[in-house]
Amino acid sequence: MVKNYNKETICIRGGYTPNDGDPISAPLIQSTTYKYADPDLLADLFNLKAEGHIYTRISNPTNEYFEKKLSKLEGGVGAVATSSGQSAILLAVLNICKAGDNIISSSSLYGGTFNLFNVTLRNLGINTTFISKDASEEEILSLIDDKTKLIYGETIGNPGLDILDFEKYSRICKKSGIAFVVDNTLPSPYLCNPFQFGANIVVHSTSKYIDGHAVALGGAIVDGGNFNWNNGRYSELVEPDPSYHGIRYYDTFKELAYITKLRVSMLRDLGNTMSPFNAFLSDLGLETLHLRMAKHSENALAIAKFLQNHEKVNWVSYPYLESQGDFENAKKYLSKGAGGVLTFGIKGGIKEAKKFIKALKLVDLATHLGFTKTSVLHPGSTTHSQLTEKEQIECGVRPDLIRVSVGIENVEDLISDFDQALGKSN
Repeated sequence: MVKNYNKETICIRGGYTPNDGDPISAPLIQSTTYKYADPDLLADLFNLKAEGHIYTRISNPTNEYFEKKLSKLEGGVGAVATSSGQSAILLAVLNICKAGDNIISSSSLYGGTFNLFNVTLRNLGINTTFISKDASEEEILSLIDDKTKLIYGETIGNPGLDILDFEKYSRICKKSGIAFVVDNTLPSPYLCNPFQFGANIVVHSTSKYIDGHAVALGGAIVDGGNFNWNNGRYSELVEPDPSYHGIRYYDTFKELAYITKLRVSMLRDLGNTMSPFNAFLSDLGLETLHLRMAKHSENALAIAKFLQNHEKVNWVSYPYLESQGDFENAKKYLSKGAGGVLTFGIKGGIKEAKKFIKALKLVDLATHLGFTKTSVLHPGSTTHSQLTEKEQIECGVRPDLIRVSVGIENVEDLISDFDQALGKSN
């Protein structure tokens, strides 16, 4: 497929090109294994000398269609689908980090990611230093040593909604020779492509906007192919891999070194693979991504403006509100829209917030975001409840914060429901 098609076309036709007599849509290949007649060909597959599928834990045709489409949308050189967004983040780190290494991360994170970095990875011997959005380049550079492997951030922080300063972090990573890893879940590859702004690796919770219907759990890692892994810091990609016939990934695969190792080593050993059925559903979800993201963004901005002018609302946060401190960065990095997530606080605090949530009739209370239906959540008592109060504040979670994942329903119906529910508070 020609690479210069626009995103709208790639959403529908990317990743799979049928020949005469083939299914017109990418088929579901629900199989764990594959038949071969030539033992030498199968041996070459195991030795990474030929392309093909060995076992679905490592690769599958349906997963491959989805991975190729997602990679094209992000502008990467390759992608690997995983069983969840958390799996994607974990593999992205473990692929180049081991005990004794460290990473630097923005503190404005989804609570599950914060716990992964702050607790689980520390237990594995990988330490994380969290930095605020206001940290200067000099401060961040002073934290980097010869064991630092990457800087991590979210394009739009969940739920703080901070916009990642790509230019600052990209400069730091280039100066230091370390990888820049970005979670691009909230804007999706339709609204933002981090590789254009200096990122090297992109991760997604595909369960959100990519699936778009709250039916298929999954994640993905996309490789930008734009980083020099042979700079003396990443021996795992340069030195022989004793678990894979002594192969040297960088020498053999060049720009594909990172994503190849992740598939044939990490996915092989840890097994957190996306099911072919979920890849099939996620691939279908991508076909309407461009339509949905435009409507999510349009609805969210309208609701944010309504809430901003409501007498019972203390504050509202949405990247496209001109009153926001990150408005200029939002326009710079999210030129097509700011997505469907906003946050706000009600006068009277958490007590009134809970009263508001209970009064909603159309909008759901749900532990999810990024799908067709509008939902709300109180992160402080749910997704970020394992964090201390100080850690919650660092992640952008105020005690009264209500997160809204705005769907694609009629916006007047949504505003009417918010208005009547706000009328029940105070």
